[in-house]
Amino acid sequence: MAGHSAWKNIKHRKAAVDKKRGKVWSKCSRAIIVAAQKGGGDPHFNPSLRIAIDAARSANMPRETIEKAIKKGTGEGTEERYEAARYEGYGPEGVAMIVECLISNANKAAADIRVIFDKNGGKIGVPGSVAFSFVQRGQVIVEGGSEEQLMNCCLEAGADDIQGDGETFQVLCAPADLLAVRAAIEAAKLTVDSAEVVWIPQQTVEVSAEAMPLVEKIVDALEDHDDVQKVFTSLA
Repeated sequence: MAGHSAWKNIKHRKAAVDKKRGKVWSKCSRAIIVAAQKGGGDPHFNPSLRIAIDAARSANMPRETIEKAIKKGTGEGTEERYEAARYEGYGPEGVAMIVECLISNANKAAADIRVIFDKNGGKIGVPGSVAFSFVQRGQVIVEGGSEEQLMNCCLEAGADDIQGDGETFQVLCAPADLLAVRAAIEAAKLTVDSAEVVWIPQQTVEVSAEAMPLVEKIVDALEDHDDVQKVFTSLA
């Protein structure tokens, strides 16, 4: 769940990917299609497509499926059109939430997201009501190595914050520097688990033990929706 310390949740996220592999691949396909629609089908000249492809590979998506999604985006396959949409709101005990979606039907998606918030003790807000308390960052999750190794290899590439527990590290940078930072880490022969643009809360919220299952329930319900790509929270 974004908003947690990334390195504490990496194993949970991997388990979720394995459990919902088919749905994850569907979300990856949408991201690839939209990136190819906007910037063309060559990842060397389309950073957004490169990031989407890397995410699909991290989810063990077959190469043929990735290529098929690229062709759909460039108009060579069955045409599928999606648009990016962002919804904002609050969960139990004031946990701020940003929900990033790729949608084909704006009215249906908005209604569905509102219902999920309403049924799970949350409240959807107007655009901008939550985003002001977050900042967009490039995030690379690295397994293994050391903080010193990461500092040596990626600070010049644009990394400006490194945190970790000795086994897994979170490297943050400006979104525009994400690919350069990832390339520097890979050149140092360190293992990149994921590289993506995320919303980082400027202030986090601690919730009661009673509320935690409710927060997890609303996040799970949102992530399970076909149109939802990512959910970010201010949960501590």
